[in-house]
Amino acid sequence: MRVRSHARGVPVRRPPVHRLVRLYAGLALYGASDALLVRASLGLDPWDVFHQGLSRLTGISIGLVSIVVGAAVLLLWWPMRQRPGLGTVSNVVLVGLTLDATLALVPYHPALAVRVPLVVGGVLLNGAATGLYISARFGPGPRDGLMTGLHRRTGRSLRLIRTGIELTVLAAGFVLGGGVGVGTVLYAVSIGPLAQFFLRLFDTPPARSQAGPPASSAASSAAGSEPIMAGTDGSAGIRREAPEHRVVDTI
Repeated sequence: MRVRSHARGVPVRRPPVHRLVRLYAGLALYGASDALLVRASLGLDPWDVFHQGLSRLTGISIGLVSIVVGAAVLLLWWPMRQRPGLGTVSNVVLVGLTLDATLALVPYHPALAVRVPLVVGGVLLNGAATGLYISARFGPGPRDGLMTGLHRRTGRSLRLIRTGIELTVLAAGFVLGGGVGVGTVLYAVSIGPLAQFFLRLFDTPPARSQAGPPASSAASSAAGSEPIMAGTDGSAGIRREAPEHRVVDTI
């Protein structure tokens, strides 16, 4: 955003504090929403199914797994000549930190009367968080950048590439023991419209000299995570508190 100096009439660029607030609030809420879905134990988004599967396999927290996977995906940007932004690096770290922190604060409860609102609230919060951090325009998350990079390198449609990536990580996560259930389906059918709605709600048109891609194209790249705190032992803690015989309880 720019304002004009009354003395000279020269445009002066205003520090993007409001954009930084949107970025970090959005990423923190994104990690918290992922944790609500984990605690609901009714199914996760495709990437978190993969993260949870790796967490169960390795014994490290799901948040730390998310950070490691995000960093590994970011390395794949190099051959595609993708350039990360502040939002990209922040996404890798902050989502994982807030995911584990929220898991340490929110206990598992076996009653469906608690878990169903958790999964619905988690999906809604995820959509709002997506709108916040994308509208900040500090760069895509590592997983979103992988999708757009492959789109440019291969010429395939974004929809086809995103579907292929998410089906791949979903299948791998399921094989590893990640939670697939009704929450996964709810996320899949809801996150697109929710992200678009909240992006339009939070987005403010940039100055002409800073104009970037239209909001609709940014919304189309919104993807699922795209999350460590002392006092939590990650997946081991989840298995201790949640039912031992399954990761997801179906309704």
